[in-house]
Amino acid sequence: MNFDKEELELLNSMESGEWKSVSNLKEEIESHKESARKSLNKDKRVNIRISSFDLNSLKREALQLGLPYQTFISSILHQYITGRLVQK
Repeated sequence: MNFDKEELELLNSMESGEWKSVSNLKEEIESHKESARKSLNKDKRVNIRISSFDLNSLKREALQLGLPYQTFISSILHQYITGRLVQK
């Protein structure tokens, strides 16, 4: 089977033991479902001015994740306000 670079990195990461199971899997799943429900309830509009460099960077990241860039930006904001945003 042929893997691309990203798939090989994930496979190596898993095989080297970097991934750990969570003890509270059902709670984690429900927590993520609730976050998704809350982030999908989009009832307000916001307009912001942003540098073209930052916007292009956000679009590039969103593309790599397979997300529309506006959804990606909304997700980042949601993660930030809920304390789940983790710095690289």
